[in-house]
Amino acid sequence: MRKLRSTRRTVNAGAASYRRIYAVVRRIPRGRVASYGQVARLAGLPGHARQVGYAMYALPAGTKVPWHRVVNAAGAVSRRRVPGAELTQRMLLEREGVRFGARGRIPLDRYGWNGRAIAAR
Repeated sequence: MRKLRSTRRTVNAGAASYRRIYAVVRRIPRGRVASYGQVARLAGLPGHARQVGYAMYALPAGTKVPWHRVVNAAGAVSRRRVPGAELTQRMLLEREGVRFGARGRIPLDRYGWNGRAIAAR
């Protein structure tokens, strides 16, 4: 019985964490990107960049959450389980004016989001 209760708490905590992650991602402006780690910190989950990745993967098709604005710490589009998702992400970012460098990385000094929209709230 204890395991079941513990599992329920974990699932509920995960759902609350995902909501916080999605709230942060919704605030990333068009033409800007944030890293998984940055989103985790702004969501109050420092050190949980991987959880941000899981949250992005859990989004349903057609979501309004701009998942494509989250990239890895190097400014690159991370590999995805879904075929073609990396190309889709790059295309969506390019439509917003984000430019990729020769090595397929986004210059974070130019396109990185500073998170101020959240800090000001």
